[in-house]
Amino acid sequence: MASHADGFGLIQDIDVRLTVELGRKSMQLRDVLGLGESSVIELDRLTDEPLDMFVNGKLIARGEVVAQGNRFAIRVIEIVGAGSGDPAIERRAQPITVTPTGASEAA
Repeated sequence: MASHADGFGLIQDIDVRLTVELGRKSMQLRDVLGLGESSVIELDRLTDEPLDMFVNGKLIARGEVVAQGNRFAIRVIEIVGAGSGDPAIERRAQPITVTPTGASEAA
């Protein structure tokens, strides 16, 4: 019987978009139009809170910013839904069992 990992081999080369969200801010249009090069926008997230990581818009993990050479990087500190019964993991479709027509008659 094929393992679950064997099935993923078919889709591993599909491109997805990974997005890391620093925070959010609701603003009125007049405030957005008033932004300039030295403007500072305070976000809703504290500096010590983990950042949300999304794949194609779906929350999959949380992480923290680290330096990787001269670039920013994200260290994954939590996989969302891992072992917690969180719906983020359980939203995957359940395997389908197919019973051929007439199989019970042949037995």
